[in-house]
Amino acid sequence: MQQHPAPEHEFTMRFTSTPRGARLARRLVSHRLNDWGHPYATTVNETLTLITAELTANAVRHGHVPGRDFHVHLTLAEGTFRIEVTDTRDEKQPSAASPSATDSLSESGRGLLLVAALADDWGASPREAAPRKTVWAELHTQTKGHPLTHRVALEPTDVDLLLATASLLRDDLGSRPEDASHGGRRP
Repeated sequence: MQQHPAPEHEFTMRFTSTPRGARLARRLVSHRLNDWGHPYATTVNETLTLITAELTANAVRHGHVPGRDFHVHLTLAEGTFRIEVTDTRDEKQPSAASPSATDSLSESGRGLLLVAALADDWGASPREAAPRKTVWAELHTQTKGHPLTHRVALEPTDVDLLLATASLLRDDLGSRPEDASHGGRRP
C-alpha cells in the first residue's frame, strides 16, 4: 500500500449510510476546511465539498449494506488535500481509468465524471482486512510561501462552462437595461 506524508491536518468520522449521513459528511468537511484556513467561498472549499458530496452519495447509493456505516477521512499534507470515503461493498469497484459516460437523459451517473474533472487524481482501492473499498481523490493547492509546481487553481472545465451558460440562459429580460423601457417585455 502506498505511503502518504504525515498530515498537517486530519479529520476522520463514521457516518450512517443514508442520504442524511452523506449530507452531514459534506457539511462537516466544508466546516473543517474553513477551520483549516480555506473559507467557504474559496475554490478549495467548494471543490472538495463537491467531491465529498459525490463520493459520499456513491457510498450511500452503491456501497450501502444495512447496518453498516461509511467512513470519511480528510487530510492535508504538503499542500495536497486527500479525501477518502470507505464503504462496505467491494464488488463494485469504480474504474479510475475512465468513468463511464451516461445517457444524456439520465438523472444520475455523472458523479465520478465530476470527481475526475475536479480532482488532480482519484482512484479506488479494495481493503484487504474486510469486504470494503475506499474511493479517494486528491487536490493539490499552493501553500503560503511555498509555491508548488502543481496547478494552483482549478482551470475552467466543461462543467464550469455548462453552469455559466445555464446561468446566462436563465437571465430574465427585465434585468437587462435595454429592455427596461418595455417593462421586461419585448415590443
